[in-house]
Amino acid sequence: MNVSFSSLFVILLALFAANLPFLNERLFALIPLKSGEQAATKPIWLRLLELLVMYAIVGAIGYALESKIGNAFAQGWQFYAVTGCMFLVFAYPGYVLRYLKKKHR
Repeated sequence: MNVSFSSLFVILLALFAANLPFLNERLFALIPLKSGEQAATKPIWLRLLELLVMYAIVGAIGYALESKIGNAFAQGWQFYAVTGCMFLVFAYPGYVLRYLKKKHR
């Protein structure tokens, strides 16, 4: 896997993973949440927690790809601040579809 393909892969994976908590009602898109007989709606705090876990997973995959290509560089707090904000920007379309888009009845 070359550098440009792995970079594009991590960016597309981050875009997908950032929107995943807002586009379904299952925990990590796998575990259904139930309240009695009906499917429960995920609260916002659970979506944000899921978003944080997805950020860590995408970061680990990115680190593994970087290590496979060559030297993995040490990152400071600035790197995590920038990538965290970028992950939140990637999550914005899913947030808009879930909470801000007007539902026509």
